[in-house]
Amino acid sequence: MTDTEIGRIRSDFPMLSETVNGNPLVYLDSGATSQKPLAVLDAERDYYFHENSAVHRGAHTLAALATETFENARASVARFVNAADDEIVWTANATEAINLVAYAMLNASIDGSALGLKAGDEIVVTEMEHHANLIPWQQLAARTGALLRFVPVDDAGLLRLDDLDSIITPRTRVLAFTHVSNVLGVINPVDLLVARARAVGALVVLDACQSAPHLALDVKALDVDFAAFSGHKMLGPTGIGVLYGRNELLNALPPFLTGGSMITTVTMEKAEFLPAPQRFEAGTKQVSQAIALAAAVDYLSGIGMDRIAEHEARLGARLVEGLSTIPGVRILGPAVGEERVGLASFDLHGVHSHDVGQFLDDRGIAVRVGHHCAQPLHRRLGITSSTRASAYLYTTEDEVDQFLSGVRDTSAFFGVTSTGVTA
Repeated sequence: MTDTEIGRIRSDFPMLSETVNGNPLVYLDSGATSQKPLAVLDAERDYYFHENSAVHRGAHTLAALATETFENARASVARFVNAADDEIVWTANATEAINLVAYAMLNASIDGSALGLKAGDEIVVTEMEHHANLIPWQQLAARTGALLRFVPVDDAGLLRLDDLDSIITPRTRVLAFTHVSNVLGVINPVDLLVARARAVGALVVLDACQSAPHLALDVKALDVDFAAFSGHKMLGPTGIGVLYGRNELLNALPPFLTGGSMITTVTMEKAEFLPAPQRFEAGTKQVSQAIALAAAVDYLSGIGMDRIAEHEARLGARLVEGLSTIPGVRILGPAVGEERVGLASFDLHGVHSHDVGQFLDDRGIAVRVGHHCAQPLHRRLGITSSTRASAYLYTTEDEVDQFLSGVRDTSAFFGVTSTGVTA
């Protein structure tokens, strides 16, 4: 991706021409939510201008047209991750997608299904998980009597895999882990983790929120059973998420929500449910958002996910190389020279991340501060919060350099030395 191409890409994003505090916006918070190109904004607006109607509910021409566009959007997202159309379930976000799996397994336990959990079973997560891929499993364990275990991380935050065989055992029913850490930028070894899960017959749930927007994601090649990601992190709108699930597993799980649109026959005594994915899509769905998400994945595919990943890897390397030269900075995750996505979190010794973020914001540089919905990880690393800069396909090297200059000036402003803040 040349500077000329990146410049052309940036022209598709109206938000990137805004100013903040009198400075041109430097947006380095794409890990939280991405900006949206005109193609996505236009797709959602055009739907409301020309096709707005209730999908799967009407026999008139407009309803049929809306339904076709809605299902074509599902097919586009399915192609994007190499799934079958009926393996893509629309949700409100990735958090709901993961909760859907966890609560469906809870219902399976109540119904006595083979996919249910019982006391003595084990669920394994990792110590680096976002709360959205931790708390649902805590709740499932508490309600079924299963034991929640985790793969620990080392002092840099990377997974300690030496004891994997003793953590993922024949009692393990579910392994849930993040593909790319939203704090560390590390790409976890999916093949190794999945192989261990397969060896003991455990289901694999992949949090793909930070990988689907940035890496070529092939759920079949990864051999995972479920995967979840959010539209708003990958150029799409808010309010739309995706759950991928193997068709046979989705159809073996009882519904998560019940009501209209997910049934075949209803009497006053009972109901029968549609097959997946509709069995998990009760009520009026996110029609315009799904259509806009399809436009987003088409936009990404048009550029090429491998090219996007390469561009962001260069930016990630530039981030950590620059941060490593600044007094008092502790980089979280992979060290300089090691593989990472275009994301870097750090702790500036003795300075709260909110102060770092405010200093940068005064210059129009938007970053994320806090615990990033990963309190256990921060606690393990001995800090309460960190500052995160996250790039995307529209981020330039100059923006990274402006950020590094801002962090360098922040360090100097607070009198930070290599070991802490001066008196």
